[in-house]
Amino acid sequence: MDTSRLNWLSAADMARAVRDGAISAVELAEACLARVREVDAEVQAWAYLDPEHVLRQAHVLDDQRRHGMAAGPLHGVPVGIKDIIDTADMPTEDGTVLHAGRMPDCDARVVSMLRAAGAVIMGKTVTTELATYSPGKTHNPHDPGHTPGGSSSGSAAAVAAGMVPLAIGSQTNGSVIRPAAYCGVYGFKPTHGLVPRHGVLRQSRTLDQLGVFARTIEDVALGCQQLAGYDERDPDTRPRARVPFLALASEEPPLPPLLAFAETPVWDRAEAETKEAFSELRAALADHVVEIQLPDLARSAWEWHRTIMEAEMAASFDLEWERGRDRLSESLRNQLARGREVGALDYQKALARIPLLNAGFGEIFSRCDAILTPAAAGTAPRGLGSTGDPAFCTLWTLCGMPALNLPLMRGANGLPLGVQLVGERGSDARLLRTARWLVAHVAAS
Repeated sequence: MDTSRLNWLSAADMARAVRDGAISAVELAEACLARVREVDAEVQAWAYLDPEHVLRQAHVLDDQRRHGMAAGPLHGVPVGIKDIIDTADMPTEDGTVLHAGRMPDCDARVVSMLRAAGAVIMGKTVTTELATYSPGKTHNPHDPGHTPGGSSSGSAAAVAAGMVPLAIGSQTNGSVIRPAAYCGVYGFKPTHGLVPRHGVLRQSRTLDQLGVFARTIEDVALGCQQLAGYDERDPDTRPRARVPFLALASEEPPLPPLLAFAETPVWDRAEAETKEAFSELRAALADHVVEIQLPDLARSAWEWHRTIMEAEMAASFDLEWERGRDRLSESLRNQLARGREVGALDYQKALARIPLLNAGFGEIFSRCDAILTPAAAGTAPRGLGSTGDPAFCTLWTLCGMPALNLPLMRGANGLPLGVQLVGERGSDARLLRTARWLVAHVAAS
């Protein structure tokens, strides 16, 4: 096997090659580290990376294989971890000077699950400040003069640049889907409560959701299959049968899917080429797509999302506000100040709208397999002072629906232009199956 491009293998192919003895975990780690040395001075995707520690993990995994121990589903696969997710052997600094040098006592639940599956924890990827809007140091791998998006900027960029095949991020508004769209990779935010969040920086219990970045749908399914589960320390998870993500995502749909397209209440924010690209995509899909109207309640979703997010952020970051607000960015100070003024009645009313919104989508999902919508207003904006507009993700995050960015199109400037598929709550694996059909259908048309 040609070892010069091992870093570009998919996670699934890496794991298969290690299980078959074609390559070693050390070879994979060395290939990914070589890619980091080649490109990360420009991309700057990593908040913390210790090459010697990466290789030590890989050597242990190779020793286990030599002694006849069974290989896990991710045995030897390097994975990037957003720097708001606790790692017992690496700092977790949450993108803020207020948490500089912080060393967690134990792994977050998802990190424990990845280690149990045999993954090599490559390092900590850059997050924006406390996973909000103030950018970190990461550049877009396709053009360093453009934003990679946020808040999971380093995770998306590391996967897009070939430094790791898989990375973990989080989304409270648009922090998985938008950077995936800007960086041109698959980014999947599962149903709220599917992936446990114990050991992850809490911004908003109602809205925080973990997600996966990858370069193939198979890898998204592989990653989610390891991460979905129950944890009594996360009250929004619940015991459930294991979801067979890989098996379902690889199946052909029993019937050709029907996709719903809606010009959402933020359609006016879409750039002209985004509107034109989606018009062409709908034409290519022909009778596989129907135009729909969203429930009337959806028009106020952005206001309800902001009320919930800022009120819960104010509670979550109260200590940072009291002891270090002068070290926070202006945008975060403004968010926290607004959150501290949210009234209890307004907050409770906003929370009560979430199940009503989901019920309102019931009729759409009874007819259609998924909703087709832009992942962002357009391609990644020029400059690094902003992470872009998350508005095209807000409704789906508020509803806790599974959402996936598909890197299917490019703008006139050559940068990726994302397509977002949204499914009904709990339909995660079926959404990946629909996405696989869509990618194949577009490629054949």
